[in-house]
Amino acid sequence: MRKDRRTKVLGWRWRQNPLRRHSDAVEAWIVLVTWALATIGGVTAGAVSAQGTENALTRGRAERQEVSAVLLETAPAGLRDMTTGAAYSQVQAEVRWTDGNGTVRTDNAKVRAGTKAGATVPVWTDGHGRLVPDPMSRAEAQARAMLTGSGVGALGGLVILAGGRLARLRIERRATERWGEEWARVGPRWGRRTG
Repeated sequence: MRKDRRTKVLGWRWRQNPLRRHSDAVEAWIVLVTWALATIGGVTAGAVSAQGTENALTRGRAERQEVSAVLLETAPAGLRDMTTGAAYSQVQAEVRWTDGNGTVRTDNAKVRAGTKAGATVPVWTDGHGRLVPDPMSRAEAQARAMLTGSGVGALGGLVILAGGRLARLRIERRATERWGEEWARVGPRWGRRTG
């Protein structure tokens, strides 16, 4: 059994050909514009997103300040995760510190497991004196910004490509409908004998 092989001709939609339909040329332009927009739009969205994420993380790091707190209780040691059995290196314990306004505050903070009561431990606070998690390092912030930018850029490009594909499907559907209409007019004539 012989298989028919289709030959792909690069740029066939752009060539002058009596069999080329108007929809072929429109489809070619849609493909070209869609890929250009997806590339430019994806890169732009990714760069803007990465810069915005890095600025937000830098601002968040600048708003936090490290203060010394006194541990009010001995931090438990030897606690293990129930599922993995891994020992916790940091646990929650009650600490006391004085904020920038001179107000003495207490709260639970993460401290090294086994630290004795009365020890001085570093904690991070926001501008209102509340405890906040440790800020990300500059390298972590840059890595997160790059990952966010890459994800947003890829998603933006895919959305544009999906829109282009929907436009092409609509054009192909309309071309198929026109072909059906033309065949309905011409097809019955093919069955008659001439001569």
